[in-house]
Amino acid sequence: MRSTPILIGAATLALALTACGAPSEQSSGSAEAGESGKGPLRVGVSPVPHGDILAFIDENLAEEAGLELEIEEIADYNTPNAGLVEGDLDANYFQHRAFLNEWVENGPDAELTYVTDVHIERLGLYSEAVEDAADLADGAEIAVPNDPANLYRALTILEAEGLITVDPDAGETATEKDVTDNPGNLRITPIEAAQIPRAVGDVDAAVINGNYAIEAEVAETANVLAWEPEGDDYVEKYANGLVALAENADDERVQLLAELLHDERVLEYIQETWRGVVLPVDADGAIAE
Repeated sequence: MRSTPILIGAATLALALTACGAPSEQSSGSAEAGESGKGPLRVGVSPVPHGDILAFIDENLAEEAGLELEIEEIADYNTPNAGLVEGDLDANYFQHRAFLNEWVENGPDAELTYVTDVHIERLGLYSEAVEDAADLADGAEIAVPNDPANLYRALTILEAEGLITVDPDAGETATEKDVTDNPGNLRITPIEAAQIPRAVGDVDAAVINGNYAIEAEVAETANVLAWEPEGDDYVEKYANGLVALAENADDERVQLLAELLHDERVLEYIQETWRGVVLPVDADGAIAE
């Protein structure tokens, strides 16, 4: 069954990691998780595309496989992990490893395990003003996500297009302040990721997370100037996946859902529904062709 969405707010990673406090401060850990292997599997997801993917499984594969799902759509980025710690959820599906690692570093009360990769939401450089990145005017304003993991990814797009150079010593914590060469005098403006689709018409170009681009139908009104570069560790870094408490990772229901997430019908559904924006990852951890 697909539950009514829990729209707690369009908080970004930065908000989740700072404004809400450390995970250990958010949960008492007093709630006990459901008995392993018993009852429906309670999964917290972002609405798009995660919720749609689980709904497809629920409607087309779960009953035959003997899996009962309770899908809880959650609009913010912090609640799904806190839900695991508190025992309100058995698993969640909304984050990549970089986000999980940052969340864990804030001191949760339990160990979380990344069970399997499912898909990648590509960051893209979109514009309503130009059709090619080379056509961006001197002094053009570029909106980028303000959360640490995705700000770095945004800068890699601009660097790959030859628009800027980023100090390599800054690593994955690089911000707009680490730009060492900016021949086009680009104005790089960090904005809350969820708000960028609304701002794309007010700037010269914008780097937008795949899920937000889908929700706002950005591709219908804007040109895709570039996709983020895909390095050898692209899947390992940025695939969104299924996560559970370490003690529940081997739960037969969690493992069954992991198997269904890599079913050929699910891979085809992702490819056909979000052509190019969402990339399915197969059971071997490779982007499905």
